[in-house]
Amino acid sequence: MSQSIFFAHANGFPSATYGKLFAALAPDYQVQHLEQHGHDPRFPVDDNWNNLVDELILHLERGAEPVWGVGHSLGGVLHYHAALRRPELYRGVALLDSPLLTGVDRMVIRAAKRFGFIDRITPAGRTIGRREAFADLAEARDYFAGKSLFSRFDPDCLDAYVQHGLRSEGQGLRLRFDPATEIDIYRSVPHISPGRPQQLQVPLAVIRGRHSRVVLPHHARLVSRAPKGEYLTLPGGHMFPLERPQDTAQLLKALFGRWQGRHQEHSA
Repeated sequence: MSQSIFFAHANGFPSATYGKLFAALAPDYQVQHLEQHGHDPRFPVDDNWNNLVDELILHLERGAEPVWGVGHSLGGVLHYHAALRRPELYRGVALLDSPLLTGVDRMVIRAAKRFGFIDRITPAGRTIGRREAFADLAEARDYFAGKSLFSRFDPDCLDAYVQHGLRSEGQGLRLRFDPATEIDIYRSVPHISPGRPQQLQVPLAVIRGRHSRVVLPHHARLVSRAPKGEYLTLPGGHMFPLERPQDTAQLLKALFGRWQGRHQEHSA
């Protein structure tokens, strides 16, 4: 019988972009997800992402059993905060290039919000004014393929982003993920947390892209403070789940299998 993963995507990348990763996790794991975080008017983006965590918890509560929480970037932080608040909803949590922030990190973010330079330390500044509209899928694919963020994407993942990241509007196409919402999410990045790593009651893994500039080596020591914390790496950068979806799935399967084995040993 397959177990359930609840996947949460990175900011700006609808869940369907990760279809190749989901397919590689089947049939061992059934992947659930929201189409897009931050777009439900009941849960508008607020500072420190509290409403986005509430939105995630609402959907987790509808499940029949605890899940493996897997999140990329934004999505990993949401799962981490949700697991601190509601550990009974989880079997364990895997963060795909999502940092656990140190005290210094949080102080810098708080100051950046207060003094107006948050757009310089998050991708918000690069998102402002970004192209939103395209004539057709071919034009959109050529555009994104030429951007450094997408340059190492698995071709199927790039195709999935172009297919699912755009919607029809008039005679052309427009980004499905609302750019204003994407910017709001970056600007409200949490500088507080509902708990500390040592308070986390479920297994935790932070999986870093080897060339990531988001999760840095100094974040590893926070992971080690979690009672069941692991710090792992995969080749690639911040977008490694979309650069190497099959390698990511293989690592997750091995990780969850190991955690499940330990749980059964302790329960015996």
